[in-house]
Amino acid sequence: MRKSAILNKLWFSVIFIFFIVTTAGCKKDQNPVSLDVTDYSKPEHWLSLPANPDKPVDIFYLYPTSWTPDSLTNSIYCTVNNPSMLKGSAYSFSAQASAFETVGNIYAPYYRQLNAALAQSKTEAERWELADSLPVADVIAAFDYYIRNYNHGRPFILAGHSQGSHMMLFLLSRYMKENPEVYSRMIAAYAIGYPLTAGFLAANKHLKFAEGPDDLGVIVSFNTQSPNVKPGGNVIMTDSVGMVINPINWKRDETLAPASESLGSFVPGQGNVFVKVPAFADARVDLTKGVLVCSSVDENALYQPASNMGLGVYHTWDFPFYYYNIRENAERRANAFLGKKVNGF
Repeated sequence: MRKSAILNKLWFSVIFIFFIVTTAGCKKDQNPVSLDVTDYSKPEHWLSLPANPDKPVDIFYLYPTSWTPDSLTNSIYCTVNNPSMLKGSAYSFSAQASAFETVGNIYAPYYRQLNAALAQSKTEAERWELADSLPVADVIAAFDYYIRNYNHGRPFILAGHSQGSHMMLFLLSRYMKENPEVYSRMIAAYAIGYPLTAGFLAANKHLKFAEGPDDLGVIVSFNTQSPNVKPGGNVIMTDSVGMVINPINWKRDETLAPASESLGSFVPGQGNVFVKVPAFADARVDLTKGVLVCSSVDENALYQPASNMGLGVYHTWDFPFYYYNIRENAERRANAFLGKKVNGF
């Protein structure tokens, strides 16, 4: 498919966004949300729960923000059965988690989410404090239930985007520290679309960032933007300088990986059917800004006013731009982990 045809269909990409603008079911969220942890023994509280997990590796996926109240006066958190969240999370699953379907059995819980529009108006410290409530309680409870009832000792990959990646950082910093045996089975954590800083790693010395294409037990992270975004112009990054690895060449320096080296992007085409597009997105790490820069696409054609992201902020494209490289890398790391285990006996 020609790039011009792809760009004519870009309004479908808004589902990926950190702020999914919808009013469906949001008025219900004005009611107080229960402080009880969601019951993950109930199948209806899982977006994905494999009936026949036949792969030797699991994927635990946390979707991005999938609801936005009408205004900042609405609830801070949505309910676990919010209709707009159920719809948005399913779409994100098909566009993001599907990258891992060749790698492992995909488990994905529903979780009560933070009002992203409200969070945007807060400082970074305030956002962490707001998140450290119902959303974190649900995610940790869901992962613990998964480990105790579904995992059966298999190695696993964590995958998430945006708010899902933010939740993952709590899971990594707390649950993995308290459960080293579980952490020893983590192949990698793809915490994409949320800034992971050197300060976070310094405060969590049991964690480590990826340095190459096949190191294990590491965190993979990047936030994508055009080269023209001014400092402070990326609302995802705010004043953060993120840790970055290039998802095409898997280097941490500023070596450009041209689009010709990409394994392909996964973007919505005609009829909102996702298609593979080769040589679409390049990638270069900007160490000063702590972001991943993509310069091979037209930022004006990609701009979505409804997204509230700003011109050149490719937050919605973190997964689609590098979809097949992420898939190949997850397969590579899983094979490396399984091979290490076999050779270790």
